[in-house]
Amino acid sequence: MLAPMTLAQPKSWLRYASLSLLGSTLGAFIGYALGLFAIGLVEPYLIELGFGDSFHQARESLREHGFWIMLVGGFTPIPFKLFTIAAGTVSMPLLPFIAAVLIGRGKRVFLVAGAIRLGGERAERALHRYIEPVGWTALGLLVIGVIALFVWKG
Repeated sequence: MLAPMTLAQPKSWLRYASLSLLGSTLGAFIGYALGLFAIGLVEPYLIELGFGDSFHQARESLREHGFWIMLVGGFTPIPFKLFTIAAGTVSMPLLPFIAAVLIGRGKRVFLVAGAIRLGGERAERALHRYIEPVGWTALGLLVIGVIALFVWKG
């Protein structure tokens, strides 16, 4: 919805991106609550939908590197709900969770809306065509950066 709305009213891109981030953040809290309080009810559906392996990997990664995984998860083509539910199952502290959601999702929605504001229909077509490879590339670069950070620190 963000792309067509921004394309229809480009001058409102900032408002649309902000509303999108607000909605995504509220959804992240719902996912966190589902993971924290109702994982027994939710997990069978995730497995049935084919997200079982991705969910289990996200949960294990969150146990070790919660903030960084949430930050990266906000920009990947992997559904963000898997990360938010997994964060709830491992009881990730709320302050890093909120910060990672706002930064991770924020960069995505503001980049999409800003690109469409600047490039119009041409940018929208390019985003539809290249958003997944760009997401995987961004994920790869962020993972390399996080690994370098941990290697450098330790």
